[in-house]
Amino acid sequence: MSNALALVMIVRDEARCIQRCLASARAHVDEMVVLDTGSRDATPALAAAAGARVVQGSWRDDFAWARNQALALTEAPWRLVLDADEWIDRGAESLAALRARPADAIGLVRVVSAVDAAGGVQAAPSWLPRVLPRGVAYEGRIHEQPAGALPRMRLALDIGHDGYLAAQQAAKQGRNEALLRRALHESGGDPYYHYQLGKDLEVRGRFAEALPHYEEAHARGATRAAWRHDLVLRLLFTLKKCARFERAAALAEAEMPHWQGSPDFFFTLGDLLLDRALASPAQAGELLPLIESSWLRAVQIGERPELPDSVAGRGSFLAAHNLAAFYQSLGRGAEAAGWRERALKRD
Repeated sequence: MSNALALVMIVRDEARCIQRCLASARAHVDEMVVLDTGSRDATPALAAAAGARVVQGSWRDDFAWARNQALALTEAPWRLVLDADEWIDRGAESLAALRARPADAIGLVRVVSAVDAAGGVQAAPSWLPRVLPRGVAYEGRIHEQPAGALPRMRLALDIGHDGYLAAQQAAKQGRNEALLRRALHESGGDPYYHYQLGKDLEVRGRFAEALPHYEEAHARGATRAAWRHDLVLRLLFTLKKCARFERAAALAEAEMPHWQGSPDFFFTLGDLLLDRALASPAQAGELLPLIESSWLRAVQIGERPELPDSVAGRGSFLAAHNLAAFYQSLGRGAEAAGWRERALKRD
């Protein structure tokens, strides 16, 4: 038995990156189908030149509708769904293995997003459902998800993504917020849309506006939701940026038992406690040991790339960098040098 695999995409004005995406997938799929939703640049011509079948479509402010229109353009039993600002980075052999199995599960792939952060660009991986069997459709106006109860399976496939970098986000500013507010209203206040709207506002520095959406998502969202880990970290960060240190401390205490295996949680906790110490010098004496132990705990746990939205380095070189600066500020030069060396090795 050999099941065909199609790359399925929706695009608009992606001349910057469409060929990179298609070139990364071309050797690993049986066909490439691109639904263009109204490009005004050279995207359709570039996609066709790269070997894709390009179909002109329309845009209805509904990502699920557009994705389903694209999925309907192929009869392949398996469909790999990518965005133009993504590309296959490694693990393409896992796609070949799909041909020998029935299309009866949804494949999760590791999408590694480059994100702007203090000190440079960081890698933030997420496990996302991007390999769909024929018959599975999307739902959700924005941040759409495959519908249905088919089992999920993780594939050893890494997808690179640079769409979260500031240079790319500028072009989308405002579009996602409007769609998220519309989806939030239409859904009657779905916690997932509160989380996504909070994230959209947070990444644009609108922390006070993001906070109530994160709070609502945390209060009403399922504790086992795939996005819960990221929500807790972003809520802690946003509370810190809003100087709501008492609320952040209470949240961290309540959530800590659930995240004993998360380097991201303890890395974020250390940052939170440091800002609290800087804001309240009288408390620094009691907070310094907690800051130290938080970052040490992050290193002790180590990297956990299987965690949803775990940032690379928080269990290794980023925590080591923070510990080096921490010990240097306390005049403990030898310890600072050791952690600095470890941070430079990125281990």
